[in-house]
Amino acid sequence: MKTPVLLCVLLFSQSWAFEFVIDGEWESETSGPSGQYHHSERYRRSVLTSEEEEDFEAIQGNDITVKSYKVESRITSRFAHTTVKSSVVNSGANAQSIGFNVQIPKRAFINNFTMNVNGITFVGSVKEKTVARNLYAQARARGKAAGIVRTNSQAMETFRTEVHVPPGSKVEFELHYQEMMQRKLGVYQHTLHLQPGRLVPLLQVDVYIFEPKGIKFVTASNTLGEHLSELTKITHTKEKAHIVFKPTLQQQRKCENCTESSVDGEFTVNYDVERESNAGELQVSDGHFVQFFAPSDLSPLSKNIVFVIDVSGSMWGLKMKQTVEAMKAILDDLSMDDYFSIIDFNHNVRCWNEDLVQASSIQANEAKKYIQSIKPNGGTNINEALLRAVQMLVRASNQGLTDPRSVSMIILVSDGDPTVGEIKLNTIQKNVKRVMREEFSLYSLGIGFDVDFDFLERIAMDNRGIAQRINANHDAAEQLKTFYSQVSSPLLRTISIHFPENAVNNVTQNRFDKFFHGSELIVAGKLQPSDFTTLQSITTASAANMDLNIQTEADIHGLDSVLSTHQHSFTGFARQMWAYITVNQLLAERSLASTANKKRRITQRIMALAVEHQFVTPFTAMLVEGHDQGRAERLIADSPRDSRHGCCSATVPLSGPQTVKQLLYSKPPWIQPTNAPTQEASGKLESTAITIVENDPHFIIHLPKSNMDICFNIDSKPGHILNLISDPGTGVTINGQLVGSKKMKNNKIDTYFGTISIYSKTHGVQAVVGTNRIDLMEGRNNHSFSWGATAELVLNRMRVTIVKEAHVTVTVDGKISVMVLLHRVWKKHPIQVDFLGIYMSNANKYSTQVHGLIGQFAKEPEVKLYGVHEGADPKKKEATMEVKGNKLAVTRGWQKDYRRDKKRGSDVYCWFIHNSGKGFIDGSYTSYILPQLDSFLTSI
Repeated sequence: MKTPVLLCVLLFSQSWAFEFVIDGEWESETSGPSGQYHHSERYRRSVLTSEEEEDFEAIQGNDITVKSYKVESRITSRFAHTTVKSSVVNSGANAQSIGFNVQIPKRAFINNFTMNVNGITFVGSVKEKTVARNLYAQARARGKAAGIVRTNSQAMETFRTEVHVPPGSKVEFELHYQEMMQRKLGVYQHTLHLQPGRLVPLLQVDVYIFEPKGIKFVTASNTLGEHLSELTKITHTKEKAHIVFKPTLQQQRKCENCTESSVDGEFTVNYDVERESNAGELQVSDGHFVQFFAPSDLSPLSKNIVFVIDVSGSMWGLKMKQTVEAMKAILDDLSMDDYFSIIDFNHNVRCWNEDLVQASSIQANEAKKYIQSIKPNGGTNINEALLRAVQMLVRASNQGLTDPRSVSMIILVSDGDPTVGEIKLNTIQKNVKRVMREEFSLYSLGIGFDVDFDFLERIAMDNRGIAQRINANHDAAEQLKTFYSQVSSPLLRTISIHFPENAVNNVTQNRFDKFFHGSELIVAGKLQPSDFTTLQSITTASAANMDLNIQTEADIHGLDSVLSTHQHSFTGFARQMWAYITVNQLLAERSLASTANKKRRITQRIMALAVEHQFVTPFTAMLVEGHDQGRAERLIADSPRDSRHGCCSATVPLSGPQTVKQLLYSKPPWIQPTNAPTQEASGKLESTAITIVENDPHFIIHLPKSNMDICFNIDSKPGHILNLISDPGTGVTINGQLVGSKKMKNNKIDTYFGTISIYSKTHGVQAVVGTNRIDLMEGRNNHSFSWGATAELVLNRMRVTIVKEAHVTVTVDGKISVMVLLHRVWKKHPIQVDFLGIYMSNANKYSTQVHGLIGQFAKEPEVKLYGVHEGADPKKKEATMEVKGNKLAVTRGWQKDYRRDKKRGSDVYCWFIHNSGKGFIDGSYTSYILPQLDSFLTSI
């Protein structure tokens, strides 16, 4: 922890000259040209304790009047720009110091600070720290005038400024900082600390949210007391939200006649965004792009977990009690598909079980009894405990105990530094790194502030994990359980997000080891100059028994046009988000750099980016300059030495090269006709060469030997499931469920196919295609996708290709293929509903046992057609057809093929059989009605 820095500005009424006093020091380097420290020993203070932090006040001083205190956050596409403003008057009779203090998230970057003192304005600009120091020294100032102080808070740090002014002086402070919202457990959380320390005539908080794809929900809460909880107002439209908190002077009072303010706590806004599909959201703005990826509706991967728990003497009491309580809840949360074991360590290392065991209720209960019996004592042997945990995972993998697609992780819980065995932190880190496999991850939880959290964070990042500090209080169990919840449901492995090489550059990390339910992966970059109007991304990943290949597309210019029309949006969000992610990833990379040269190179890149994008980082400082009567005055806003901003929880790159499979979907020739259908001429009939089911529902059966198309309708009821293909030989059944029109037309409810199921009993997989989504199922695994993105999915022997808002092609074992075409109708149409069309190739390879409304014609019946003559309708000829021993009166007509034109379709000429195909199909159509979407025909 760095010695905190309190920085002051003294303004003397006689000369209006500034004098600076430093309280603290710069990273063991000289702060003046003489090479001597200035007052660093004299003004050094101790680190703030939690008790001191409770007395935090945003505005400090005696006999001062705070005219206003305003906080405004503009959140655009998960990137927040927050401004804190305050206007203060020295209403006392003497000169005094006025302090302006702001608590900001540790993962935020300060990017501007201005201060106006009696008309003299100080404006901030970020420079390399050495440059800022030199300029500052040239002004012969004796200290810094603004600074950041690390506190004992888990997630916050404090910006402090102090200015000494004569009586009657007016001071205006304004601080800006930026941060990227992190999604955890399905929520983005934006927290503001409101602690003005006194009553304020104008106290106001405004949070503006703009999300182009829509806001799913937005809520606001605070810890300011019940009487203030009802004062928040939320205005929420599809894309925008405005949250206002504006208590009056009377409402701020602790009691009716109190002079103390009750506004002392956190104001929190929670929200999430709408997601059309599992493809994610690609946004392009200001020459930059951002890809958000947060799929849901996927079955979780199974887990293999080794819990490594510190039971040294320092864990005695509350820490151990809270750890045991959390572990009991965590063990209850494990599923039967998970495997686990527990290692506890002090100066010795013990295993509850030498091997991973299945997480049955019996084993979980035994493990609970074990951890409840632990009595903390002795030293801390972290090195051996972690090596033992890795060996356990390696052994389970080598023995084939774990699913190759499962996720293996070690969760370390410790409250102190190693004292037994190997105690050198760098050596421990190298030892663990050497034995860890690429598919394993390490998560570190540090309890309290005695632990070397920097070490826990480095060893976690070095092994594809994250670290988190746990406050050692009565809430520790909840903190532990919350952290586990974030990693308890892995949905994807080996995720890669790629873009055309000739379209983008400077792409941030785009390969990720895991994706957990409720989180989000973000990739950003710059656009290369081009004539492209759209940008595409390809995302590949592995889910439970399924491989994904998903395509996303975005208009390059559309979002900028939208942003320009919104008053409170942050138009530079994409540019700043790219820089924010890049700087944080470089900070994480620097902390793991093995040599001084590597660290220097990374530091240079960080400084260049931070200066360009005005971020105060551990390697840059904000030079705050003011001008009075032609004389420049300079102040410094400096960041602490600690480079950990907590951004990069999901940005640890995969090691080694990875092959990227591009989504190059080629349509089978039967899906897209090469020539438009032609009308019949000279008695020669145009053939579809495929079988079609369209509209309400019209069947078009192609008979290749006769070069003839036969049509019939099925007049059934909404909800009925009709069998199309039932093939016990290949184990495939294809069924369709009917949906009805919104109301009757000509005293009749029209029916359409609203759901199509393709089920392979042999491989145990099923695809259910509906008008809203596509579900893929295998055993207990259930994955859901929308029509909103192009994707290719492989689940066992079933390949599913989704073309955005167009069609789905399902192929089973490379032998049986069906295309389902999506028909969208106007949502407010008084009668029609969305429905599906079905297209099947005559080249499908069925067994001899195949049947069904379509399947029975795989063995083509002999058809004779004669007696063609003019009908009642001159456009429709009539004839007699002999088929299956029946003589049928048929009518010449046409139906629609929508493969080429989804709106108008192409005419397909066919002979129409009346009465729901009676005489042409085997038996009655009612024989093809089944109870379930995965049912096979039993008999006809």
